[in-house]
Amino acid sequence: MSHDHDHDNELDPFAARVRALETILTQKGLIDPAAIDVIVDTYETKIGPRNGARVVAKAWSDPAYADWLKRDATAAIASLSYTGRQGEHMQAVFNTEDTHNLVVCTLCSCYPWSVLGLPPVWYKAPPYRSRAVIDPRGVLEEFGLTLPADKKIRVWDSTAELRYLVVPMRPEGTEGWSEEQLAELVSRDAMIGTGLARQPA
Repeated sequence: MSHDHDHDNELDPFAARVRALETILTQKGLIDPAAIDVIVDTYETKIGPRNGARVVAKAWSDPAYADWLKRDATAAIASLSYTGRQGEHMQAVFNTEDTHNLVVCTLCSCYPWSVLGLPPVWYKAPPYRSRAVIDPRGVLEEFGLTLPADKKIRVWDSTAELRYLVVPMRPEGTEGWSEEQLAELVSRDAMIGTGLARQPA
């Protein structure tokens, strides 16, 4: 029988092996998929991005640190003890009134783990990796972010040598806020560029 057709499999070989292992362990009653989902969500959206949120909050409240972050993000981030694999070489890109920044990794899924935690599933998905470059405005709208037509969108392509951190614009009405308060407004998506900083309640 011929076997030269393509398989419609959304998973890369490593992800497929992980899925198979998870299935076997679940069937044997050794793990609870719901518990695994909670742990992954915690590292994706709560613990991991807190490091990056603190970097952004410090840049918002300390002009000297913001300037350092622009010049040498690797050193500025390391000064807060956020270093490690997948985040050795960093560049910070700052959103402005005229320009919105978006990060993608078109070749694989390079991502600054030490600053943002685990990469979200959609960041590694082929549709995001290809469309973020050719139709960034459309991709952002799918995330619920509609930007003014005259605002430029700049797409940054991460590599194994260099990862990016988007510094979103500081929301109005946060004058006098502490760094801890400011960090609460910074989401993982805002630091990838698929979202904005939260507005003060």
